[in-house]
Amino acid sequence: MSALRQAQGPEGEAQGPEGARGPLRQAVLATHNPHKVIEFEQIIRATRPDFELLGYDGPEPVEDGVTFTQNALIKARAACAHTGLPAFADDSGVSVDVLGGSPGIFSAYWAGHRKDPVANLHLLLDQISDIADPHRTARFVSVIALVLPDGTEHTVEGVWNGRIASAPRGDGGFGYDPIFVPDGQVPWAERTVGEWTDAEKAEASHRARAFRALEPLLETL
Repeated sequence: MSALRQAQGPEGEAQGPEGARGPLRQAVLATHNPHKVIEFEQIIRATRPDFELLGYDGPEPVEDGVTFTQNALIKARAACAHTGLPAFADDSGVSVDVLGGSPGIFSAYWAGHRKDPVANLHLLLDQISDIADPHRTARFVSVIALVLPDGTEHTVEGVWNGRIASAPRGDGGFGYDPIFVPDGQVPWAERTVGEWTDAEKAEASHRARAFRALEPLLETL
């Protein structure tokens, strides 16, 4: 498992895609979730090798927002204030149509405040167990917030449409990945995200989509 260098580290230099060296741009990733750390590293390494993503070991703020955007901003503001560096934060979850968009912002706590991903997954499956496959439509949603030390704030959203499988499949990914079947696959060879490779997920996921929308704004750093 990858571990990010913590935010208080000194600045360095990055090897650019054409071999030129220049100042390494740094930003802190406002999460204590190691799975998100790995996923963000994979996304950023593929698109912005001039960035060093630093780990965050500061206090966790109370996420009392009622939308993904509000909670992403809460986390990014806290990390930026604690480190004095530009801060990214992601707030994300799965929204199921027949549940009115739930679990949504409560995805990590769906089975209680223990944040038990296995319990969350099985509770969701149980709740829609009588729903026929065509009506099990859902989407992964990610909102990424970028907060700069000068108070500038940006938010972007990435949405990955699909549906909920009838049972978990695959050992990859995390959270609800083993029961999420993305749209656009060949019908007779559909896989859950739990059966995708890390590289496939890093290219297509809701976080990757949000980051691509955010990328033009990174020139402000």
